[in-house]
Amino acid sequence: MAPEQCFPREIRAKSLMEISFPDPVAVDHYENFPVASILLPRRLRRPVALIYRFARESDDFADEGDATDEVRLEQLAGFSRELQRIERGKTPLIPWFSELAAVIHEHGLPLSAFHDLLSAFAQDVTVKRYANYAEVLDYCRRSADPVGHLLLVLYGAATPKNLEYSSAICSSLQLINFWQDVAIDWKKDRVYFPQDEMQQYHISETQIAAGDGSGRWTEFMAFQTGRTRALLDSGRPLGRILKGRIGLEMRMIIAGGARILDRIDAVNGDVFRQRPVLTKTDWALMLARSVV
Repeated sequence: MAPEQCFPREIRAKSLMEISFPDPVAVDHYENFPVASILLPRRLRRPVALIYRFARESDDFADEGDATDEVRLEQLAGFSRELQRIERGKTPLIPWFSELAAVIHEHGLPLSAFHDLLSAFAQDVTVKRYANYAEVLDYCRRSADPVGHLLLVLYGAATPKNLEYSSAICSSLQLINFWQDVAIDWKKDRVYFPQDEMQQYHISETQIAAGDGSGRWTEFMAFQTGRTRALLDSGRPLGRILKGRIGLEMRMIIAGGARILDRIDAVNGDVFRQRPVLTKTDWALMLARSVV
């Protein structure tokens, strides 16, 4: 799962600006992470772009192409070794990591957040099912929450309470991506629904494979979206705590996540036939709700 899942997939290019990396990178390939957003202070656009590059390239190791699991894990291990070189004060072997190292040192970014991201991506290679909700949340803690943590450090707003709010938002948006993309993840042999809850609602993998929304599917999805909405709402105060353009972008992100949940509920959870997307009307509504 992509690291930018701290922000729903449908919140994408409308908040992005083109950026220049040392090596060419196709920004359009990178879904939704707010790279050099127009709402970010200019001084933070490059640091955010480098965090994004680390996260996106790491995730591509786990997800893209036809590499074997062994190759994928070794690629991720290579990034881990680069982080270890930064920790030891040594020059990274990968050229653009030198610029990342400078950003890490300048802003006091926690290296543990980068290691957590690598851990989650490695898990995507080796783990395809989750026994319960606690296991799913632990994955979210490492795949999505670190991004919010790093951004709060950049913003100078990484208080314990703000980090708690951020984790609630990032984890909920990761979950929204799971519920939005059940069919896409199935093609990668990944099921992020808690297995015990699937059993409770009599949902089978055969049903997912067939894109079958019958039986208790609607009830099951309503349970997932309801719990996710409560988690998202618990982090909502952060949108008011963060000031200026950063706060506005956070409120837009939260509003976007809520709208996707609304759309999943509106189709009775049938994300197989009607994958939820945000329309121009949604964007206008999100903005109106975010500026007041």
